[in-house]
Amino acid sequence: MLLLPICGQALAQSSEAKPNVTDPHFKIAPGYLKPAELPNSLVLLGPPPERGSAALAKDEEARKATIPLRGTERWKLAITDADLAFPQAADNFSCAMGIKINETQTPRLYAMMQKVLSDFGLSTYGVKNKYNRIRPFVVHDEATCRTDQEAILRGDGSYPSGHTAAGWGWALVFSQINPERSNELFRRGLAFGQSRVICNAHWQSDVDAGRIMGAATVARLQTDPAFLADLKAAEAEVSAAKATPSASMTDCAAEAAALSQQ
Repeated sequence: MLLLPICGQALAQSSEAKPNVTDPHFKIAPGYLKPAELPNSLVLLGPPPERGSAALAKDEEARKATIPLRGTERWKLAITDADLAFPQAADNFSCAMGIKINETQTPRLYAMMQKVLSDFGLSTYGVKNKYNRIRPFVVHDEATCRTDQEAILRGDGSYPSGHTAAGWGWALVFSQINPERSNELFRRGLAFGQSRVICNAHWQSDVDAGRIMGAATVARLQTDPAFLADLKAAEAEVSAAKATPSASMTDCAAEAAALSQQ
């Protein structure tokens, strides 16, 4: 099953309304936050860059800078980062976490990743629906790193990036659970968002705005009792996993080499 940020048949919203999202492509795990509790991107974000603006020119420069990475190991990493289905989503952060994130060794953490994915994705839809920004691969009549996802992406607003909100949000949550790995996790979370520019699926300003929504959602989650309970349980799981021989992981040396490509 193809899993993307909450996308597709989202309904246009007023400036006061929360996003009302339905999607025929897949079912998502219920999040921790109710719709009224989600950070409102219509309040937190401005509009995307306008045609002819300096901000749009900056987006184009950022896009052009990634063209030499196409076909490289960094491009291949962007391909796997584009997949928000599990277990791939968990694998994407296992090296940075320093342990294998899976249903067997860290079941509470694994389930929490899926729940917060809904919160991160849904937090972006007020602005997504309002502006329905066209994605760079459509503007330039090019391909992305995942041609299998392009049909869905064409109908889903580019600004802000839901993938980025998830990636940065995960990194922030993981750093609470495993602070000794915070630098590795922050680096991976930042790279996860940049993969969307490298993939030609998002503009840089989409990614920048996605990080704002991911961070805002993590801040809001700190007041949710169910999230805090899972956070504590995940801390215990990670501590136990660090004390035992690790399950096999993706080639972390190869991932590090890919991340070093600029």
